[in-house]
Amino acid sequence: MQKTVFITGASSGIGEACARKFAANGCRLILNARRADKLQTLAEALRQEFGTECHILPFDVRDREVARQAIANLPQEWAAIDVLVNNAGLALGLEKEFVGDFADWDTMIDTNIKALLSITRFVVPGMVERGRGHIINIGSVAGDVAYPNGAVYCATKAAVKTLSDGLRMDLVDTPLRVTNIKPGLVETNFSVIRFHGDTERAENVYKGIKPLTGADIADCVYFAASAPEHVQVAEILVLATHQASGSLTFRK
Repeated sequence: MQKTVFITGASSGIGEACARKFAANGCRLILNARRADKLQTLAEALRQEFGTECHILPFDVRDREVARQAIANLPQEWAAIDVLVNNAGLALGLEKEFVGDFADWDTMIDTNIKALLSITRFVVPGMVERGRGHIINIGSVAGDVAYPNGAVYCATKAAVKTLSDGLRMDLVDTPLRVTNIKPGLVETNFSVIRFHGDTERAENVYKGIKPLTGADIADCVYFAASAPEHVQVAEILVLATHQASGSLTFRK
């Protein structure tokens, strides 16, 4: 059976890489991000390269009511979602907790926690009713142990781990599966966003180490999604070879 995969934050980075990985393996895609133009460009590229059927849902995942309506009003042929990839998320700022920016905190909490909860709430009941489905959350190594100047971001990713574990418990009497993917250093536009467009500061994050790519994480996501039905990959922690934790790396 051809799977329908819903990916949030699909227009760039890990989300785009996941779209390409699932498309290459014959899945049909529901693509979400804020910018309709970028989604249209990606959808067209996937159609041309893989013949992929795509349905785009351009909205900000933080807007709960818009998200509810978009998912509730999916065309009937797109409504049966098999795999949900909760990828939309971000880090903002790298300051000590006691001088952090309130707006940055709100955006991280609203995107990384509340939006993930909302999308899960709107999609998973249908999976339970159909008796099939897989929820894959993109967490972070930062969710395991806090690092200096990143406490709020780390807290949001710790929440992703806890929410993933709790959902897995709540679904234990169903055939549904829940996976938390926890990347380390991944070179995408993550750091550019964290530093509010300061590309020089962002580039320094990856100097002296070969970081992971979005495609590396997409491989892990697809591995979990394509496991036999009796196999639930609960977590994958994936780091660059010279990274040992969220705060310890070796740089040449």
